[in-house]
Amino acid sequence: METNPITCPNCDNEYKGEFAFCPHCGQKSNDELTIGVLFYNTISNYFSFDARFFKSFIPLVFKPGYLASKFLQGKRLMYLHPAQMYLFISVIFFFILSFDVRETTQKVDAQMKDEFTSKAADTVESKQGLDSLQIEKLMKPLKENKSKLGLKDEDLQLADSLIKAESTKPMNVNRSFSFNGNNVDSLITSGASDAMIYKEMGMSEDAGYFERKMYSQALKFYKEKGIGSIIQTFFDTIPIALFFLLPLFALILKIFYFNKGNYSHHLVFSFYFFSFLFTILSIVFGINRIWDIPDWIDWIIVFSTFIYFFLALKNFYRQHWFLSLFKSGIITFISLLMVLPFAVVLISIFAFMYY
Repeated sequence: METNPITCPNCDNEYKGEFAFCPHCGQKSNDELTIGVLFYNTISNYFSFDARFFKSFIPLVFKPGYLASKFLQGKRLMYLHPAQMYLFISVIFFFILSFDVRETTQKVDAQMKDEFTSKAADTVESKQGLDSLQIEKLMKPLKENKSKLGLKDEDLQLADSLIKAESTKPMNVNRSFSFNGNNVDSLITSGASDAMIYKEMGMSEDAGYFERKMYSQALKFYKEKGIGSIIQTFFDTIPIALFFLLPLFALILKIFYFNKGNYSHHLVFSFYFFSFLFTILSIVFGINRIWDIPDWIDWIIVFSTFIYFFLALKNFYRQHWFLSLFKSGIITFISLLMVLPFAVVLISIFAFMYY
């Protein structure tokens, strides 16, 4: 007995009623919208969070190089695509990291404001003025040589008043800038234009875009008296920078394994390896928010990522363990001491220029 045909609400094609899924588009037959279905569809559509993720997670963590090898062998539907896995795990990592970044920026801003306030207070307190004996000591040579210097009583009274006024005048607080802070404060208070303030800060008359941008950001930093927003921009820029670092890392692999496939093969390995790094970091940061992990455990975890990298290279490129160990050490050295510092400098400049 044939069941009544069903019209798929997604593709409008008819199919047999006993089918659990539409044979034309794959949508579930009885796909009643619930909170669970809505959540699953959202995650699945944007991050491919389905059974393939759970199939891929265990090999990713415990079988170094396995997923990249299987992907190149043609098993590309059984496991999660390397780029999709990288995207999904990196989103989770930066979401967890955002809590620590927000707390750090708030603490840094508070400390910076306290530092500025305490320095200004210390300067004012240290400049309370000279007492009468000190002023008299300064005035004594003038009084004794009054006739020789041709001074009148009014001149001595004026000198006495100037000494008292200057002795109680607050000193300029050094804020580690190359310009006069008091003059800039006066211009800001009077509502002067940014162009006038830039000139006081030392900007040249024929300044180009880069120089003007630098002085603009320096003034912004001076007004806010904090670096929290710079730190926030720094961390916000990291995901973008990683999209350039990851292909660069794959290029380094291509140089060391020039006869082991084309560039796309090394890129697949890099996607899965970075996914592993973000997975471990997500777990570490997540646990640290609940319970502070001892430092020695942190160092063990850091060292374990190098062991994972060594095993992944050995399993994926099928070379002798000694050669794999040697190459993993050199690649790690290049990445940590050359590529990563260069990236940090570029990100820092970008963060200051556009925070």
